[in-house]
Amino acid sequence: MSEKARPLIEVKNLKKYFKIKGKGTLHAVDDVSFEIYPGETLGLVGESGCGKSTVGNVLLRLHKRTAGQMFYRGQDVFGAGKKESFELCKKIQIIFQDPYSSLNPRKTIRSILNEAFKIHRVAFGKELEQKVRGICEDAGISEDLLNKYPHELDGGKRQVVGIARALSLSPEFIVCDEPVSALDVSIQATIINLLMNLQKKHGLSYLFISHDLSVVRHISNRIAVMYLGEIIEMAPTDAVFESARHPYTIALLSAVPKIEIGSKVSRIVLKGDVASPINMGSGCRFATRCWMSQDVCKESSPKLTEISPGHSVACHFHEQSIENAKVLERKELS
Repeated sequence: MSEKARPLIEVKNLKKYFKIKGKGTLHAVDDVSFEIYPGETLGLVGESGCGKSTVGNVLLRLHKRTAGQMFYRGQDVFGAGKKESFELCKKIQIIFQDPYSSLNPRKTIRSILNEAFKIHRVAFGKELEQKVRGICEDAGISEDLLNKYPHELDGGKRQVVGIARALSLSPEFIVCDEPVSALDVSIQATIINLLMNLQKKHGLSYLFISHDLSVVRHISNRIAVMYLGEIIEMAPTDAVFESARHPYTIALLSAVPKIEIGSKVSRIVLKGDVASPINMGSGCRFATRCWMSQDVCKESSPKLTEISPGHSVACHFHEQSIENAKVLERKELS
């Protein structure tokens, strides 16, 4: 197998459970597996509380995993010792959702960007200044901002600083945890384009976490859809938007605003209660809201199965989902 065909990141059967006193066990992430290739962006989408940010935090070891494995270029990340983990920090980074709380308010932008170099002892003095100038040039940070504090910048510029900080040690893989959700729509496109340009220039791989399908479509090569801790559909971006098979994915896509003149809104409104993520039963987690649900859905959880090259779905009735969705849309419009 060639180097290009080898995954940069492999995640296998990842689980993260939280003990809730007096209630049971919350299944935040439950048996999640995926691969990310060099220079690729995998979009991870789903509604709030589905576990997508927890996936990113576990990969960065900000949360301790319950079970599962992660490999970076074949190296066991979770099993790495102290020295190996210190080196892995250079290659695996994160861009946080809130650009204000993720930056130290007591430090200038220059000090924030200097910090990683000093901690890892990779540059000092003039060499450090040159490296900071280099990442500022990449990220489009003007030199007059370096002596300012985070509170003196607007949200967009703060997030650019967060991106520059993530680039400091020349990483290969970056978890982007909803990096534009806290920003104005007018700024979001600027940040997304910056991330794409940096990816092209440095060959970066991203796990791009978001609830906004429009944003994910613009930046992602493939998309994984999460629901209550599980990946329920994964496919190349075009396949997700053109031939989604899971009822939940179809419902999400129906909520994406359409700009065609004269087009009718055909949004699928999900009814029923969201299943509890605590002490999950044996059936499909979407069954309580699914318009296709049958007895088998409540009794047996469908496995994520490849239905065409690169397109996997976890649904007992995925072959009928598109036609059933069209019938439901007509009922919603009538």
